[in-house]
Amino acid sequence: MKRSAPYLFLTPAIVLFTLFLAVPIGYTVYLAMLRTKVSGLGLGKGSRREVFVGFDNFAAAIADAELWNGWLRVLGYGTLVLVVMLGLALLFALLLDSARVRLARFSRIAIFLPYAVPGVAATLLWGFLYLPSLSPIREILDIDFLGASTVTYSMANVAVWGGVGFNMLVLYTTLRAIPRDLYEAARLDGASEFQIAIRVKIPILVPAIILTTVFSIIATIQVFTEPTTLRPLTNTISSTWSPLMKVYRDAFVTGDLYSAAATSIVIAGISLVLSFGFLRVVRNRAFGEG
Repeated sequence: MKRSAPYLFLTPAIVLFTLFLAVPIGYTVYLAMLRTKVSGLGLGKGSRREVFVGFDNFAAAIADAELWNGWLRVLGYGTLVLVVMLGLALLFALLLDSARVRLARFSRIAIFLPYAVPGVAATLLWGFLYLPSLSPIREILDIDFLGASTVTYSMANVAVWGGVGFNMLVLYTTLRAIPRDLYEAARLDGASEFQIAIRVKIPILVPAIILTTVFSIIATIQVFTEPTTLRPLTNTISSTWSPLMKVYRDAFVTGDLYSAAATSIVIAGISLVLSFGFLRVVRNRAFGEG
């Protein structure tokens, strides 16, 4: 009984993993290898049937220019979001951990609160602020926030507004776990608060920064809510602005589930390569691995 106890505890997790992750992934791979073959006009019984096409759908997805154009847009959007969001999260975490900070509890809640707002609600909120007929900001700044040259920055602003709080909390929690004796020793050596932040806190934060960066890379690659919610408000966002939007269009607008499944597998593969590639590059610095 003692030997079987660990497996009993693992059973619920294994069942949930199988039903809600392994089986859907397997079914997606299965769909990606099929295609609908139409006979004649496609109106009679049996005129449409599924046929096995192997890796043809994957080849078509990889050769699709719309997919790679979407990746280029996401690359620019993601670079902007990652730099600004993680930079602000680090800055706020360091400020809140400072010995001279005031109203720390209120500040933590205020910074974290946007993360608790659902993505669709947050995007609608900012979308109305971007609209020329409703926005009080347009009365001060003569900027078309939904124009072709600015819409990426507008979407990035929504992501930064909602994501800074979570990343700040991860970094701040790591800082609070650092023994205070290190700071006292640095002060006795004549280090200023700025020097303590640069030479003591940030080096210790490197693993946490890498963790938040990996999470942010994955979230950025999967961007869908912001462009989809803002799309009805402007004609500068296409139905294939991001890779996931293309998957949605193929699956639920044009009804091509097989191409959508293949494209989603390609997106997942690229996400894995980027995430693990980033970890491989920085693991020696962060975790002391060769």
